[in-house]
This record gives sequence, C-alpha cells and structure tokens, in this order.
Amino acid sequence: MSRRIGLYPGTFDPIHNGHTDIIGRAVKLVDKLVLGVAINAGKGPMFSLDERVAIVEAEAAALNTTTEIVVQPYEGLTMQFARQVGAGVIIRGLRAVSDFEFEFQLTAMNQQLDREIETVFLMADPRHQAIASKLVKEIAMLGGEVSKFVSPQVREALMAKVGR
Repeated sequence: MSRRIGLYPGTFDPIHNGHTDIIGRAVKLVDKLVLGVAINAGKGPMFSLDERVAIVEAEAAALNTTTEIVVQPYEGLTMQFARQVGAGVIIRGLRAVSDFEFEFQLTAMNQQLDREIETVFLMADPRHQAIASKLVKEIAMLGGEVSKFVSPQVREALMAKVGR
C-alpha cells in the first residue's frame, strides 16, 4: 500500500492560527504532510527563510500528531516541488470569496502543469477566517496585540522583530 503524501505550501511569514488549524485537519487526510516554506522574496518577508522554517517546525511539533510532518523550504513552482517530494495532493486553505477566485485560477494552471496532483481545499474555521500573515505583521508593527492570531512562541518572535 502506498503512502499518501500531501503538500501544504506557503510563505508562513509568520505562521498563524489559521495555518495551524489547516495543518491539524490536513494530517487526517494524508500519511505524510510536507509543509513547504516558499522562498518568495517578492513578498518581502519579515522573517528570514531559516527563521520561518524553524518557527514552522516548532509549531508543527506542537501539533503532536501521528502523521509524519516534514518542513522543507522550496523555491520555484509549487508543482515541481510537489513532484519532488512525491505529493499526490496539495492542501490549500480558503477564507473568503477572494481566496476562492485566486485559488480557482491557480488550481486550473496547476492542473495544466500536472494532472496527477490533486488540490484539496479546506475551509478556514470561522474563528480564523480573517487572519492573514500580512495583517498580523501590520498589527504587530503598529503596536497592537496579536495573541489572538498566533501562538505564544510566534508572538514572541514577532515582538522581537518589531522591537517590543
């Protein structure tokens, strides 16, 4: 019997409660989940790649699941990375209609690149639908409280980055 490998790609800058909710639900669908930390300089990440990988590893370890979770950085096309890690499914989270429009187009393009890899969408828990890494960073930089959106460890890393 072959193992079902899933890929949950993202910039994770920083990883937030919405991400960890999707991870916690995705592990129920696969035998191994690869958390692909995208090298995306175009997004101007607050955290370095090494910092993001370390933070995601710590957050994944805290999930304490029986499913194997691997954190791995990648650059380039997600579909190429999915093939590289042997993923048969890509996990994506959806928060709002605007997410759906983008994800619909992305999935159609990805299918043109590799029809063997399926995309599975998990709806965000209503408690996490408004959370976005960009907004979490902005709140932290402007002196707001982010503890509702991220774990205590991620909050601490954010506060260190913004000098608080």
